[in-house]
Amino acid sequence: MSLLRDYAAAIAQPTLPLHLQDGSGARFDEVVGPDGALRPAWKGMAAIAVELTPAELERIDIEITTLLADDGVTYGNPQAGAQPWRLDPMPLVVDAATWARLEVGLAQRAELLNAILADIYGEQRLLSEGIVPAAVVFGHAGFTRPVARTTGFDPHPLVLSSTDLGRDAAGEWHVLSDRVQAPSGLGYAMANRRVLSRVLPELYEQAGLHRMEPYFSAVRSALLQAAPVGVEDPRVVVMSPGTLSETAYDQAFIANILGFPLVQGEDLVVQDGWVWMKPAGFPQVAPHERVDVILRRVDAEWCDPLELRAGSKLGVAGLTEAVRRGRVRLVNGLGAGVLENPGLMPYMPAICERLLGEQLRLPSVPTRWCGDQDQRAEVLETLATEPDAIIIRRIDGSAADLAALASDTLSRLILAEPHRYVGQERLPLSQVPSWGDAGRASGRANPSQVALRGFTVRDGSIYRPLVGGLATLVNDRKEAPSTKDVWVLKGTPADPDQGIVEVTALPLTRAVPVLSPRAVEDLFWSGRYAERAEDLVRLVITASTHAEQLDYGPTTGGGAALRALIGSLQRLCGTRWLDSDLELRSLLLDADRAGSAAHSLERLRDTLEGVRDQMSGDTWRAFGSTDRAMRAMRASRRPQIAESASRMLGGILSLQGVTANMMRDDGWHAIEAGRHLERAMQVCTLLAATATQSLGVGTDRAVLGGVLMAAESSVTHRRRFRGSVRVADVLELLVADPDNPRSIAFCLARLRDHLSQLAGSTGSTRPERLLEHLEEDVAAADIAALAVSVEGRRPQLEDFLAGTHSHLYRLGDAIVHLHFAAGPQPQPMLLAEITGLRV
Repeated sequence: MSLLRDYAAAIAQPTLPLHLQDGSGARFDEVVGPDGALRPAWKGMAAIAVELTPAELERIDIEITTLLADDGVTYGNPQAGAQPWRLDPMPLVVDAATWARLEVGLAQRAELLNAILADIYGEQRLLSEGIVPAAVVFGHAGFTRPVARTTGFDPHPLVLSSTDLGRDAAGEWHVLSDRVQAPSGLGYAMANRRVLSRVLPELYEQAGLHRMEPYFSAVRSALLQAAPVGVEDPRVVVMSPGTLSETAYDQAFIANILGFPLVQGEDLVVQDGWVWMKPAGFPQVAPHERVDVILRRVDAEWCDPLELRAGSKLGVAGLTEAVRRGRVRLVNGLGAGVLENPGLMPYMPAICERLLGEQLRLPSVPTRWCGDQDQRAEVLETLATEPDAIIIRRIDGSAADLAALASDTLSRLILAEPHRYVGQERLPLSQVPSWGDAGRASGRANPSQVALRGFTVRDGSIYRPLVGGLATLVNDRKEAPSTKDVWVLKGTPADPDQGIVEVTALPLTRAVPVLSPRAVEDLFWSGRYAERAEDLVRLVITASTHAEQLDYGPTTGGGAALRALIGSLQRLCGTRWLDSDLELRSLLLDADRAGSAAHSLERLRDTLEGVRDQMSGDTWRAFGSTDRAMRAMRASRRPQIAESASRMLGGILSLQGVTANMMRDDGWHAIEAGRHLERAMQVCTLLAATATQSLGVGTDRAVLGGVLMAAESSVTHRRRFRGSVRVADVLELLVADPDNPRSIAFCLARLRDHLSQLAGSTGSTRPERLLEHLEEDVAAADIAALAVSVEGRRPQLEDFLAGTHSHLYRLGDAIVHLHFAAGPQPQPMLLAEITGLRV
């Protein structure tokens, strides 16, 4: 059964249940023409496309889900947290002729938006001549007064923009909205392309479409060109609101692919009117740490707690003044949000003729601004007679904010503050075949409405649209939207990708990478969480192995060894279950249980999200392995705990391979310092729970055998001590052996090496002094005395381990305080506390 052929047949016969029946009239279908034949964009791929069966599409859909998870592609939901990104396996395909017309319209739209922005914050001709009502502009939350009418305002303020588009029933494109404040989605579009090209290689190769890679080179060039006049070697950063942002993945992807640091507001500081990256030695700064261009993903009102929003921790105090002085360029500028204003749409044709001297090529969806009496009357009449035909929006809010309100309530809101509302006709968006949940259930493609987000960059003196984009299936879901890759076919095979023959050449200089204290701290904790997860999973594997051995019959000391190992786990994570199987399962899977493997992996993922631009893509494949192992364990009624834990361990260990290939900078040294500090602490906890009691020769032998297995030192012990398990030998191996990577002495030596490489270390800092003292204590430890048992206990060993663990804890705090604390946290300024301020 051919999925595409069945879809085409059903679309050509409106009586079939597959056809959209929502009362909205006919829709333009992106795949099938009115005669039931495939549209030109699909005809060249028909031989392969029509052979796709439901079974094959289901397999492809599973591969897409797996690849997206392995790449760590997520979309943030404010209520539910990070959600898996959703990609439909069937692309949106656009032929060259159709795209050529759309491309001209997108370029004009970007040029027009730039001209509007320059005028609103400059001469304000549109307002003074009455082309645009003043209330449309000044009543919008995106109008940023501190940068209006200033001599330093940029004449070309718009560098990047995106536009949401939809087709009407006749197939004509209309602008649904403009995104210029912090336009997102370009990273997601590239992620979609990478995945779909891997799961549909034959279709991808035959299509002859434009590759996206050259466009990112143009974006990088545009950001470097955006630097203030006179800057020869500009430093560009991507400023993110943090890992809780809905589009955190998109921000990190852009930073990574462009090669610019991903920073947060706390990583930057304004001094002497310039913006600087905070180094580890802040408040001292160096010339190469000055920031010249900020690609911001933080909304303007949050960018400066001094002038824009008091108390904001997402921005940089003094940033607005640095912008006014022309010492830093924001992309896009602080006032760009005013363009995301549907109140401007009714006036766009007149604006285009006034500012560009041209007719508007891409019409907006029909919109009426309620601040105008005649337009308001039309909106209220439509709302009363045909409420389903109109969408009410605030000029600075989304349609979803008002979607649940009744018509009479909306009318009252409009009459109370008419200038704050618009009414937009409900456009019958075009439809595309989609798979999704309904497709899996029915075994066929179903039509879904689709919107297209186009992207534009200022490349030199022109605006260049991305040949492609991000397509979104329109639905009422609250989780991550389902998207499609956008394939724009070339007119001829010889056409250059993206129409770019050569990117604007810029002087090539070697950049000096700088990591902020916040980024280095995230990496330090990632090393700790990775080690914590690894050591706990090893302990669970060892305990589970002992439990399985007991199931096959009693073993000498086996029960005591199991209790000791579980006791060690419970020292780390507390006690939740008395049943050993349930307890071990909980220790692996319960993310809300502090110290569990799932909890540590969740924290590890969070810390690495904050430095995603520093990490290889293989990092997220490691998480994909652990996630699949945990899902399989949850789904199994009688899981093999040791087997599932081993698969989790494989994913965790692969992270070590990822970090092994990192540059030997502060970030790598911080990871390794965190890893060895945590390993030393874990060895102390393991030994304190298992070796401080003497339970008899046979039982001690079983317990210590488990300790060696959990500490990955069984093979070394057998080769060195010929199989005889004695307390003194185990302590020698795990406490004092300088060559055993699992010993406390080895971890302290490596910690010293990495700590000495961090910026701020001088040889005499508090962390280095604490570490030196700790190394001396471990070196002076009398292993034979520690192994002595007195009435069933080893008191000297207890005191030694407790003291060492406490010392390590203080050492960790000292490292954080010296190397990662970049001054005091910002505090809100109260007027009463400021003396000499004239109001």
